[in-house]
Amino acid sequence: MSADTGTAEALLGSPRYDTAVLEKVGGSPLLVLPGVLNPRLTRTGEFLASQLQTDLVTQDADVLDMGTGSGVCAIAAARYARRVVAVDISPAAVRCARINVLMNALEDRIEVLQGDLFAPLRGRRFDIVVFNPPFIRGIPRDDADRAWRSIDVAERFAAGLTEHLTPAGFALVLLSTYGDACEFVRQFRRRHFDMAVVAERCFVNEKLTLLRLRRPRGPEFGST
Repeated sequence: MSADTGTAEALLGSPRYDTAVLEKVGGSPLLVLPGVLNPRLTRTGEFLASQLQTDLVTQDADVLDMGTGSGVCAIAAARYARRVVAVDISPAAVRCARINVLMNALEDRIEVLQGDLFAPLRGRRFDIVVFNPPFIRGIPRDDADRAWRSIDVAERFAAGLTEHLTPAGFALVLLSTYGDACEFVRQFRRRHFDMAVVAERCFVNEKLTLLRLRRPRGPEFGST
């Protein structure tokens, strides 16, 4: 068993994963339902949410939180952004995020949708797209496992991103050394995104990297 797979197995077997628990992240209360990834049990959700409380999110921004899970990043972004749309493929995650939106009195600023990546967002564009993706390459065993595993999420996200960004928009994508970060970078380069590292955090056995992606520029890419 690889280190990344072992970590996923350990977290999925945690007692706090199988029961509803009340957490607090960045000062916001979060109810985490069974089968929904708990941002306090991983480093990624809490780290990404903390970055959205910097100058990366402006007051006039329309934000998309892709793979919202408990809604932790959508709630963090909504403290600053004009409007947030949160998307997840998991019915349990969508229920959980909607509860947390209500708990934090942000229902007038956050819309939660169920769907696979950009599928429920036809024709909609955003100033900022936030994504804490499934890092591990593999076939998910159930909806809960989709938070960890996918065989093609990097390719499909990169393929659909440009048409959902405003001309000056950008994406914030969190990568971990626990997963296949190289595949995400390869797909972003293949689509000619401008990439920059905006934040990093190192732990004993893991490194988190937050990438900022800007859409390709120039007439050959349909933008100026």
